[in-house]
Formats: sequence, C-alpha cells, structure tokens
Amino acid sequence: MKGLFRRVMITQFLTAFADNAILFTAITIILQKNQVAPWYVPTLQASFLVAFVLLAPWVGPFADARPKPRVLMLANLVKAAGVVLLWFSVSPLLAYALVGLGAAIYSPAKYGILPEITPAQDLVRANGWIEGSTILAILSGTLVGAWVSEWSIHGALVMILSLYLVSAVVAMSIRHTFVKGRSTEAALSYFKAMSQQLLATPRARFATLGVSLFWAAATVLRVLLVAWAPMVLMLTKSSDIATLTLFTAIGIAVGSLLASRLIPLHGLSRARFAGYATGFAIILLGLVDQAGAARGVLFLIGFAGGIFVVPINAALQEIGHQTIGSGKAVGIQNFFENLTMLTASGLFALAARAGANPIVSLQVLGLLVVISTLIISRRLPPVGER
Repeated sequence: MKGLFRRVMITQFLTAFADNAILFTAITIILQKNQVAPWYVPTLQASFLVAFVLLAPWVGPFADARPKPRVLMLANLVKAAGVVLLWFSVSPLLAYALVGLGAAIYSPAKYGILPEITPAQDLVRANGWIEGSTILAILSGTLVGAWVSEWSIHGALVMILSLYLVSAVVAMSIRHTFVKGRSTEAALSYFKAMSQQLLATPRARFATLGVSLFWAAATVLRVLLVAWAPMVLMLTKSSDIATLTLFTAIGIAVGSLLASRLIPLHGLSRARFAGYATGFAIILLGLVDQAGAARGVLFLIGFAGGIFVVPINAALQEIGHQTIGSGKAVGIQNFFENLTMLTASGLFALAARAGANPIVSLQVLGLLVVISTLIISRRLPPVGER
C-alpha cells in the first residue's frame, strides 16, 4: 500500500498548493484595487466554505459510493473551473466559492481513503505525513501564489490551473476501487442519523468539535494577519504577509510530524493541553509588535495546533471507519468544521466592518480558543479509555 499512499500524498500536495496559491492570487487582485472594504477578505474566505456546509449531507455518501480516486479527479476539475472564472475577471467571491465546491467534494475522499489503504496502527503516522505535506503545500502555495501573482496575475492562474489538472491525472493513476457503498438518496435524513451515531461517545464529540475549533481558529487567524500585519508590522504587500504565515505553517508541519509520538490514539485526552497552548499563543501574538517576535509566536501557534489536530483527526477517521464509513465520517466532520469556520469568518467580517481593532481581535480569538477547548474537553475519557 505504500505506492498508493505516496500517490495520495502527491495529489493532495498539488491540490493544497493550488488551493492556497489561488487564495493569495485572489487577495492580490483585491489589494491591487483601491479602496477595498476591510470586510472583503474575510468574506472571500467565507465564500470558500459555503459549499462545505450546504453539501455536507451529500459529499460523504457521494465519496463512499464511488472509487475515491475518481472523486479526487472530479473535485480537481471543479477547482480548475474556478480558476477559469478568475481568468475571465469574474468576481473573486464567485470564483473562490466554486473552488470551495471542489474542495468540499475532495475532502471526504482524501481522508476517507486513508483507513482503506493504511493499517489502523499506522493511521496517526499516515495522518501526520498527510498533514505535514499539506502544511508544506500551504506554505509553498501561499508564498509562490503571492509572489507570482504580484509579478503576473495571468501567470499565476496558468500555474494554478496546471497544478489542478496534474493532480487530477495523479488521482486517476491510484489503482484503488474499494466502494463502501451507499447512494445519495434521502441523504439529509441519513446524514442526521449518521451524525447522531458518530457523535454517540464523548471521544467522538471531542474529535469532531476539536478539529472544528482548530480550523476555525486557523481560518480567522489567516485573514486577521492581512489586517494586523500592516497595522503592527507595517507590511502592506501580499507577498510580505504570505511570508509571515510561513512560520505558522512550519510550526504546524513540525507539530504534525511529532504528534504520533506525543499523543497516540489511546491517549487522545492529552490533546486538550495542545489546544490550551494554541489559545494562549494567539493571545501572546496580540501583545508583540516586532517582526522577529511575531515569527516566533506564529511558529508556537502552529506547533501547538499541529500536535492538537493530528491525533483527533486520526481518532475521528478510526471511529468513522469502524462505524458509519470513513467518507461519511469526514463529511460530517466537514459540516461541523466548516460551519464553525464559516461562522467565525462571518463574525470577523462583521467585526471588521464595525471597525474592530485587529490587535483586540487576536486576543479575543485566543481567549475563545482556550474557553472552547475547556468546554469540549468535559467528560473526555481518561488516557487508555476509548
């Protein structure tokens, strides 16, 4: 199965690279326009998440009812269509929403294929490699997308379109035809029943809500940096802001790779301490005003976040694979995760529209992460209990 896993990593790296390159290409387009409202960037991020929330009942069964490599290919082609819209100067909100539709289709297949090709005892390590390579793709895609788009918008779009198409080709080369099997008929009522079944235990609830908390905080933090960096660090170019996010990405990659050693599946309750550390580090970021200190704190945020998210992601996949199917479990995870991200992005957009100070927003975000971690950790089984 090593060959299959390697190809999954390649297609995931390429599509994650392109996802982040297109985000910062869109941000460059926005920043090059004069007098853009401060709420536009968080609204752009929110547009990406709409499909995840609206289609959550259907994308999991869709992925489980088909060979997942075909689903990965289809999702990449949908994302490529979003790039074409940007090429023809369609609104970035609409184009990025279409990329989000492709990502919503892609995610259950990406995570759902892992427990099908990876032994249970290697699942945390496999997730660590996937998350680590994804963060590397986020890092490089963010930087390259910002740099190339500042040089040429059309050049960046050609690069991104090519990556999606190559990722689609690699996905189709994965010879894995396992089908869990369920149609998308009556998906809404079935989604409700499966959600109740998946969330029946405190461990499953912690995993679902924990990963939702992580990505909601990460989403808001990324768009917050677009407002915070110019005010505090005097950074105004999208490439400079993208370079700053490098340190969070490196931290997440390092934390993801170490997570399996620090928090095995049977020790899931330890993950809450990494959640607390993430929140306090975000609060600390709101107190610094020097670039060097900001980079160090951003690394700490990413490091703690990587340790937090990898074991709970693996636990959720294991629970889903043993109960309702990994694809459906990831579809449910995506619903809660992206509903939380969409809500957080929307609230931040409203706060930005009302003139909220980015420094205060950072401290509020960190405090909310700490409080949320405390709430979702209640009734969590002690180490060793499953």
